[in-house]
Amino acid sequence: MDRVSALDEPLKKTLGPATAKVMAEHLDLHTVGDLLHHYPRRYEERGQLTKLADLPLDEDVTVVAQVADSRILTFNHGRGQRLEITLTDGSGRLQLVFFGRGIHKPHKELPPGSRGMFAGKVSVFNRKLQLAHPTYVPLGRATADDGTTEDTAQAVDAFAGKLIPIYPACKGLESWKITKAVDAVLPRAAEAVDPLPPALREGRGFASLPEALLKVHRPESRADIESARQRLKWDEAFVLQVALARRRYADAQLPAVARRPVPDGLLDAFDADLPFTLTDGQQKVTGEIFADLATEHPMHRLLQGEVGSGKTLVALRAMLAVVDAGGQAAMLAPTEVLAQQHHRSITEMMGELAQGGMLGGAEHGTKVVLLTGSMGMAARRQALLDLVTGEAGIVIGTHALIEDKVRFHDLGLVVVDEQHRFGVEQRDALRSKGKQPPHLLVMTATPIPRTVAMTVFGDLETSVLDQLPAGRSPIASHVVPAQDKPHFLARAWERVREEVGKGHQAYVVCPRIGDDEEDDDGKATRKTKPSKEDEAEKRPPLAVVEVAGQLTEGPLQGLRVEILHGRMQPDDKDAVMRRFAAGEVDVLVATTVIEVGVNVPNATAMVIMDADRFGVSQLHQLRGRVGRGSAPGLCLLVTDMPEASPARARLGAVAATLDGFELSRIDLEQRREGDVLGQAQSGVRSSLRMLAVIEDEEIIAAAREEAAAVVAEDPELTGSPELRTALDALLDTEREQYLDKG
Repeated sequence: MDRVSALDEPLKKTLGPATAKVMAEHLDLHTVGDLLHHYPRRYEERGQLTKLADLPLDEDVTVVAQVADSRILTFNHGRGQRLEITLTDGSGRLQLVFFGRGIHKPHKELPPGSRGMFAGKVSVFNRKLQLAHPTYVPLGRATADDGTTEDTAQAVDAFAGKLIPIYPACKGLESWKITKAVDAVLPRAAEAVDPLPPALREGRGFASLPEALLKVHRPESRADIESARQRLKWDEAFVLQVALARRRYADAQLPAVARRPVPDGLLDAFDADLPFTLTDGQQKVTGEIFADLATEHPMHRLLQGEVGSGKTLVALRAMLAVVDAGGQAAMLAPTEVLAQQHHRSITEMMGELAQGGMLGGAEHGTKVVLLTGSMGMAARRQALLDLVTGEAGIVIGTHALIEDKVRFHDLGLVVVDEQHRFGVEQRDALRSKGKQPPHLLVMTATPIPRTVAMTVFGDLETSVLDQLPAGRSPIASHVVPAQDKPHFLARAWERVREEVGKGHQAYVVCPRIGDDEEDDDGKATRKTKPSKEDEAEKRPPLAVVEVAGQLTEGPLQGLRVEILHGRMQPDDKDAVMRRFAAGEVDVLVATTVIEVGVNVPNATAMVIMDADRFGVSQLHQLRGRVGRGSAPGLCLLVTDMPEASPARARLGAVAATLDGFELSRIDLEQRREGDVLGQAQSGVRSSLRMLAVIEDEEIIAAAREEAAAVVAEDPELTGSPELRTALDALLDTEREQYLDKG
């Protein structure tokens, strides 16, 4: 067997079909290489006990603990028996419960004073943490005053080393079973292909990959673990950064038409009519974009900024510059509501300049057209005609822009709004419509920590708008604990009435649409057993339809209340937004369909129902819909969660700061890495097992530099076949084609 294929061998050949099936279905492990890269989550030392006070509820855990007491109880008038074993570690206690005929074996094997490894799902019964019918391995009992242990033969057989690895496990495959499986494949680690170039490895003093795999699975010391983890983190960071560096290099080789603004054109006419001056940040970012547009290879730039920092204005000025230079610009939005909102706001900002060739339009104006999937046939046909003839310089649309029927006269710039909602393939499909690759500007209103930008958007140069335009008002945010203090919720509705009384408007946001338990995409949502908080009498309804009805008949009676959600007909959604923008609606009860792009300066208040069900970044986005005019904004986060819960802490963090970058760090720290990374690039999601994008900023930055140097010297990696092999393993076929396509 050659070096490359040794680790590709299916696990069923080594472990047998039954174990291999469980690993594939529950842990996504299929090959010897997959198992070797399934790293321990933590390590326990002999004699050291797990901290029981910190165990998470409803999760499968593996703990090392000491038996404090053991007793057999009877129930059902003596007909039934159960074994209760109490574990302790000094910080807390955990109860093990066994029922039925099998209780005598654990009762004999786990006497008071003995230690063991125990695995099961944590639950609560009679206010006590417990594991029901856990699996276990005895580790012996303390026999000496110094706490040394006399290990059982079984434990010695399972764990030869001093440090006990605790693996991410699943039902039916406990950590110690994974330990034995790893033992079976660990000799194959010697055949692992090392992706790091020898010069890089030696220069940084790294161990070889086989040595790192051996140390991470069977360490002799904590120092072994640390050195192995550093090496394996570097592998992940470096291979990913090489993939992104190759993409940047390929893009730099592509031809593109330079698009330079011309004097006395659309852009100058637009700027002359602006009622305000650009912020320093907008001017700086515009300079970066215009410099890229003037080059003869495609711009690939990420424009990120705070909610309301003026990204759309910056993007519009770039589009106008491209139109001045003879090209067309397309803006891709993730939803019809957002596409319609962008079309409306851009045509309003441009005024007569958006009516080129039309009666009353400016002499050197252009057409701005909208293209969505739900448009009528006649309007759609006209929009397609305007694009192919070049009559329309700017088009704003949804995924409909990507369809094969859509043809451009000369596509020069693609602006993608809210990048995280589009895959790389969709982005590429639109870019392929130009005669030559068009310039690309990606926008996101979700602030991204530098490490995530380097990891997820590493094929893009980054511009940041962190300055709010003059005239924007502050937003006061408060948590409303409806369960603990119902009068706070009553006061929230009074505040909404007060804002409407001043001539302003308000949003009420709900997580659901109605009783049918579907979200905006029409997918059935998971039904969960209601918690005590959900069953509380004072709990407000959580669905748009219910809340709107309750408000119109109760605290907001007499106000003009309308609803908006993603499953309404497009024309109906647009009509509601137009009425709200025109001030004909006092309160809009909506789902997160209003999360981005909606701009109604007169809206000053927002009440978010069940705010704990939304993510940190999503709450920040929603909050950004208010305070967009001269009057101060108010955002009220309604929750039924108890004060000591993590959900309340998360809401408190949102209420405490308007700094989106700080909130994005909090958000990332509270979520799994894959949730974040999986949003953007296919192929990336499964690649990060060891690397933590917030904690490992220095590694990512250093790996990016090293990767750029390697790719600049050898773009095809012909001199680094091992690195090329690792790259092929990282990238799925679709992603690889995307890289090569540029």
